[in-house]
Amino acid sequence: MAKGTITIDERRCKGCELCTTVCPKNIIHMATTFSARGYRPAILVDPNEQCTGCLLCATICPDVAITVYREIKPKATTPSTTRNT
Repeated sequence: MAKGTITIDERRCKGCELCTTVCPKNIIHMATTFSARGYRPAILVDPNEQCTGCLLCATICPDVAITVYREIKPKATTPSTTRNT
């Protein structure tokens, strides 16, 4: 399974909650505290590292407050074929 994580820029997030509705793992929640601008920003609650980096949250965010990071998997190496000529 793919691994990923996100960061949410608290300065940009207005607390619209759209990202919480599309997260397939339900690991984006709303903070219980207010930001400096008076909003309750979204926060990532992912203690079991379930985020896959699917991009749904970042795609729906109208404030471009979410950055997604994905783990890069090494490409599978294929055995080279040797030809006898």
